[in-house]
Amino acid sequence: MDVMSALIVDGVTFGRTLVGLISRPYETYRRIVTHGRSGEFVYIGLLLSLYFALASIVKIASFRPFLLTQQFIALAMGAVSGVFCAALSIAAVGRLFGKRAELWPILLAWAYTLVPTVTWFLATSVLYVLLPPPRTTSVPGVLFSLLFLVFSVTLLWWKVTLSYLTLRFGLKVTLLQAVVVGVCSAPGMTAWAYAMYRLGIFKVPFL
Repeated sequence: MDVMSALIVDGVTFGRTLVGLISRPYETYRRIVTHGRSGEFVYIGLLLSLYFALASIVKIASFRPFLLTQQFIALAMGAVSGVFCAALSIAAVGRLFGKRAELWPILLAWAYTLVPTVTWFLATSVLYVLLPPPRTTSVPGVLFSLLFLVFSVTLLWWKVTLSYLTLRFGLKVTLLQAVVVGVCSAPGMTAWAYAMYRLGIFKVPFL
């Protein structure tokens, strides 16, 4: 299979996976861990790049190529380091508990948990442009805040579900074991989030 054919196959797989993350997350994550393709990282990267490009424009607020490129690279490197930090933390803790933890499937599975993350950040950036703060306390303003809260909670639940499935299939653990591994992995991710905050890359953890 040549490169172009492989990219097309990976693109179709990526599209089907996105649909599956919503409609059939359990079956989809089983496939990601057991039959995931490395080319899927390309499309996850393109999805993230769309957000990073928009976020750079929103933050810089002017056409200054050097600063835009610098901001884009900082966001991209921060996100990549976050995926590796999460995957390495999960794999390391899993091995401490005697679980067979292969880094590559966990890395791909966790990368897909960024779909709800980037959806929330992308929506926040778009709304910042369309409806910049301060937002009023009028009825429309309160209704907007409530709708955004419901939207955020829904995405958070989706994120938690995908994170659990990463542990469930990546380490082959039960619900209780997944909770224990998640808690034990938290310090590494917290340290990463603090480092990103101190560096001014992500004020809200991009995990």
